[in-house]
Parts: sequence; structure tokens; C-alpha cells
Amino acid sequence: MSPEMLDFLIAGGPAIWAIAALSVATLALILWKVWDMLRAGLWSGGRGTEAAVRLWQQGQTRAAREGLSRRRSLRARLARRAMEVQAAQHLPDELAREEVDRTARALLKRASAGLRGLELAATIGPLLGLLGTVMGMIAAFQALQAAGARADPAQLAGGIWEALLTTAAGMAVAIPAQVALTWFETAIDGLRHDMEDIATRIFVPLPDTSPEAGE
Repeated sequence: MSPEMLDFLIAGGPAIWAIAALSVATLALILWKVWDMLRAGLWSGGRGTEAAVRLWQQGQTRAAREGLSRRRSLRARLARRAMEVQAAQHLPDELAREEVDRTARALLKRASAGLRGLELAATIGPLLGLLGTVMGMIAAFQALQAAGARADPAQLAGGIWEALLTTAAGMAVAIPAQVALTWFETAIDGLRHDMEDIATRIFVPLPDTSPEAGE
């Protein structure tokens, strides 16, 4: 740790140490969540799953299921489960849809893991900064009162800027946390839409557009 960084932490008091620890935890959580979403295929576009769903709609059920057999993305896992349930003739349509809904909810919950932590960081970062500022201002005014008539305005100004360090540090943690949280939530919203579309297309067959169908 550089001397300048150490001086910054000492000047900020206990609150700045808490914010520093929060910043490390937030960065680690963001990096882990990016890796987790890449592994779950949230940004892959689901092209392989889309191709399998098209095959299913065309009646090529075996090829569709084979196309999903080695895929591990959340979209592929839902599509595979929906095909399995749809192929199970003993299940009523309503129960089959409920099972697919249950699977979708479980996958979305798995995709949302860690977002509460980012939300907490975005919320308490500024609060910790404000707490540090208030404590610093109290100390500065106590020093000013103790100095009495011999008070030095420069001493008060120094105490104030040191107190404001924690507010700036808290916002520096909260802003990236909120940006990352919004980014991840947008990706999960897209996943939810894709899952609804996949399930609907697997359960609702394409209309027969052959010449015989119009006769």
C-alpha cells in the first residue's frame, strides 16, 4: 500500500476503512457475477437453443433434444426440461406448464444470485460515507470550540475536507455497484423474456401451412 493511500485511510477515520472493505467486496462480487453470467450463457444470445426450438416446432423432436443435450446455458436447460415435460404423455397440459414454470423460476433465481449483495453495497456505501462525514464534522467543530478565540480557520477547513473524504469514497463505491446491478438486472430481464418465449413455442405447435391445410 502506498504512503498516500495509507494517509488517505488514516484521514478518513474508521468509516473509510469500512468503505474500503466494502469496495473490495463489491469488486469481487461484480467480477464473480460477470463470470457466473458468462458461464450461464446469459449473453450468448441463445442461438443454439433457438435452432433446437425451431426443430421442435417442425416436428423434429429427436434432433431438437439432441441439439440441447450438451448445452448448459439456462435457456437450453429450460428448453430441454420443457421438451421432456411436453413429451411425457401422462401429464395433463396444465400440470406440464406448471412444471416448466417451476423450472423457469428456479433458473431465474439461480441467475439472480449475488444481486442482493450489489444492491446492499449501492445502498450502504453512501450511508457509510455520510456517517463518516458527520463524525468528522463533529470532531472538527469540537476542535474549533476547544480552540476558542485562538481558532484557526485553516484548521476548520482541514477538518471539513477530511470529513468529506468519506462521502466521496462512499459514492465511488455506490455508483459502480448500481451500474453493475442495472446491467445484470437487464440481462436477467432478457433471459426471463426468452424463457417465456421458449416455453410458449414448445407447448404451442406451429400452424399447418401446407396446401392441404387450406382445403
